[in-house]
Amino acid sequence: MVDPGDPVGAGLVASLARPGGNLTGLSSVTPDIVGKQVQVLKEAVPTLANLIFVSNPGVPAGALALKEAEKAAQSIGARLRVIGVRDPEEFEPALVDVPKERTAILMFPDPLTFTHRRRLMSVAVQHGFGVVSGSKEFAEAGGLLSYGPSFVDMFRRAAVYVDRILRGTKPADLPIEQPTKFELVINAKTAKALGLAIPPPLLLRADQVIE
Repeated sequence: MVDPGDPVGAGLVASLARPGGNLTGLSSVTPDIVGKQVQVLKEAVPTLANLIFVSNPGVPAGALALKEAEKAAQSIGARLRVIGVRDPEEFEPALVDVPKERTAILMFPDPLTFTHRRRLMSVAVQHGFGVVSGSKEFAEAGGLLSYGPSFVDMFRRAAVYVDRILRGTKPADLPIEQPTKFELVINAKTAKALGLAIPPPLLLRADQVIE
């Protein structure tokens, strides 16, 4: 498996260190990753006071991310609001009564939001909201920035698991790997459209800047 969310919380394995069954692989869940995303967002938008958490309520991993988002919002003194999106059509109507000033969106990359990311990012920018996510594909689709694991690296690492299993290693004996490589991607084009000036130190830390 690659990127199953929280495999322990979902009951897929007994633990990361000892999966205990026929399932192993890589998980994108790491401690405080959402908190780090919010910190980077705060650097990009220093006046941030309202944080909107968007996810598909049907995805269990989103609940874990929400708990982290609550802590992260509190740490920067921002108010947190939750928007559940089960269909992309629900996203724009949910933004109608959201305050536009000093507000940004934290979008959880689940199968629904990822599939419709270009549409969701377009709607967010049209309404004047910067979006941070844990997947660089959201920044490439028009989100303001992203910070999270390198999924390309994770899929490459998955091939190592396949090789070891085909050579006879039992999945139960292969610990589930957490990401070790992270990427910060900033969409400078979106920042310009939103009237934001990204601080130079943040730009220098970026692995990729989309012009």
